[in-house]
Amino acid sequence: MKTVNLKEKFGLFPDYWNPRIIGEVNDCHVKAVKLKGEFIWHHHENEDEMFLVVKGALRMKFRGHEAIVNEGEFVVVPRGVEHCPVADEEVHIVLIEPKSTLNTGNVTNERTVAQLERI
Repeated sequence: MKTVNLKEKFGLFPDYWNPRIIGEVNDCHVKAVKLKGEFIWHHHENEDEMFLVVKGALRMKFRGHEAIVNEGEFVVVPRGVEHCPVADEEVHIVLIEPKSTLNTGNVTNERTVAQLERI
């Protein structure tokens, strides 16, 4: 068992919207991802997602409203809820979600990351 330094992990990659596995808890992956700009509208049929903001501020858009998630805060998006993450400036996120979770949920396109890198 060893500790994980989030600042070190985020320093290992420069790209956006490409989650990396940094740990595992039961049947869940702990992922680090940098966000910038707007993602796509999507939902997850079978998985809840937890977005923990480590650096910056995330705007999580939902149909009809949005939530601002500041540094040190998190939001849980329940399965089946359509959402669209937006990062007006660079945001560092830790995701805790089932291993089966695809980053684009019910949508498959050029932003889909099927094979996650472990760092």
